[in-house]
Amino acid sequence: MASHEITPTRSVLMELKKKIKLSQSGYKIMKMKRDGLIIEFFEVLEKARKMRAGVLSDYETAMRKITVARAVEGDIAVKSAAYALKADPQVKLGSKSIMGMMVPKVEIAESLHTNITEKGYGVISTSTLIEEAAAAFEKLLDTLVRAAEIETTMKKLLDEIERTKRRVNALEFKIIPELKDSERFVKFRLEEMERENTTRLKHLKKKGEAAE
Repeated sequence: MASHEITPTRSVLMELKKKIKLSQSGYKIMKMKRDGLIIEFFEVLEKARKMRAGVLSDYETAMRKITVARAVEGDIAVKSAAYALKADPQVKLGSKSIMGMMVPKVEIAESLHTNITEKGYGVISTSTLIEEAAAAFEKLLDTLVRAAEIETTMKKLLDEIERTKRRVNALEFKIIPELKDSERFVKFRLEEMERENTTRLKHLKKKGEAAE
């Protein structure tokens, strides 16, 4: 609000003081939130780094095992085992709170590690190489699900940090300074008006005494 648009009254001055106090309180809270979110972000970032390394390691292991299984057992045997799988793992989506901000919680609804009855193929007809490859891909999928949660959380934290940072900057560099400028203007005008009234009263008093 521009100073020249303000009517310099005592009630306006009191309202400005209230707004300044409220804005300063909001600034402190938002700053604390921003700092807390940054701490949370770096903690999640460290988890994400470890998870990315885990995804890469599990992927390499799974691909190595499936390559060996295909080389020894043949593509037909590997594909037959894959098509025979009866299990249908489901992903369950939820949410959790981090400093009042809701972030996704992703998990497998049921265990990925299926028992032999859910495989759809017999132990005798399938080699341990195919079984090892299947277990490696189950582990990879589990890691990917957990990685998805962490990566999404990290992105939401970044977005919230940016929003909070903009609010903090707006309060610190625009809203609070403008309110203080308005407060100074109103104070100055009230003091000026008071001096003018005092001068006017003195002048009227002198005129009255002279008339007597």
